[in-house]
Amino acid sequence: MTDFQHTSVLLSETIAYMMIRPDGIYLDGTLGGAGHSSEICKALTTGRLYGVDQDEAAIETASKRLAPFGERAQILRSNYENAVSLLKDRGVPGVDGILLDLGVSSYQFDDAERGFSYRYDAPLDMRMDRRQSLTAAEIVNEWPREEITRILREYGEEKFAANIARHIEERRKEKPVDTTFELNEIIKAAIPAKMRAGGGHPSKQTFQALRIACNRELEVLENSIDGMIDYLNPGGRLCIITFHSLEDRIVKNAFRKAENPCTCPPNFPKCVCGKVPKGSVITKKPVIPTEAETEQNPRAHSAKLRVFQKKQ
Repeated sequence: MTDFQHTSVLLSETIAYMMIRPDGIYLDGTLGGAGHSSEICKALTTGRLYGVDQDEAAIETASKRLAPFGERAQILRSNYENAVSLLKDRGVPGVDGILLDLGVSSYQFDDAERGFSYRYDAPLDMRMDRRQSLTAAEIVNEWPREEITRILREYGEEKFAANIARHIEERRKEKPVDTTFELNEIIKAAIPAKMRAGGGHPSKQTFQALRIACNRELEVLENSIDGMIDYLNPGGRLCIITFHSLEDRIVKNAFRKAENPCTCPPNFPKCVCGKVPKGSVITKKPVIPTEAETEQNPRAHSAKLRVFQKKQ
């Protein structure tokens, strides 16, 4: 198995915002190649890091990278939506910091057989956890045209969602759409030539949408943030790095609601709903990579870091 190579984005900024204590307990819910986690472990003495990832290649690479830290690093294979319950089952009542570095790693994009990229001819897979049954091919070939239109529009913000879905439906009547390049051809045929000429690759938004749907990415994120904030110890911080506007909007809104959960009408003289703030947003504006980082790692250009601190 090829090593899970991935350049950690906003590394120094994230480590600084986590305010790591040598005796603290930390959770990296998207372990990947353990770039962030190895820096966390370097700052620990009696503390511990729990690293969670659903990708087998990530687990294998991270295990090697974190091996020198011994018992300071514990690795678990699962989706981060299960991380809190997994740690509670292991007798960990709370943590001092949580990190989520969302999106697809460079390794996953560059490993042709995974089917994440429209640049390589490969089976339409896109599963981050290859133990799951749902693949992008199943979505393309078996989901109703209306549902495909919806996910392309909502998850890919694709202007030609309806036309692409119609072309997919027509093609799959003849034969299943099995590969990334077959899907590329369908998308190209569905988008007017003059619209294709001006932008980037015509398949970009469709592939993003299929990947998000296949891995339930937005659903998992929405369902995890509140529980992770609750799981933080007093003063603990939740750091989330996003890579597109859909993720960032979810994080921004969830943090804002946790900071100000009051549902009373604005004209009420005082709060009567009884909902208490869970903490405060540390990053009033998202932290973005420096020019130097984006020059070195172009995939970092869309990254945004937001940080929430649990009340003391």
